[in-house]
Amino acid sequence: MTELLIAMAQGLVEDPSQVTATVDEPDEEGVVVYHLHVAADDMGRVIGKQGRIAKAIRTVMRAAANRRNEKVAVEID
Repeated sequence: MTELLIAMAQGLVEDPSQVTATVDEPDEEGVVVYHLHVAADDMGRVIGKQGRIAKAIRTVMRAAANRRNEKVAVEID
């Protein structure tokens, strides 16, 4: 799942080497939180106009997690 998140983000940014992701342990509800870190200059590219790209990233991640019977959340830091 981390590889999927990083691959999507690297395709959007100008500096792919700055893209990293960290994963939190599942909380009491079983939700795993992924934290996406990008360069400050690339933040707008990952979020998109009115958050459309960020919403699309979250949707793809939820769909992939659903196939594994997992629950995920994505935060862009």
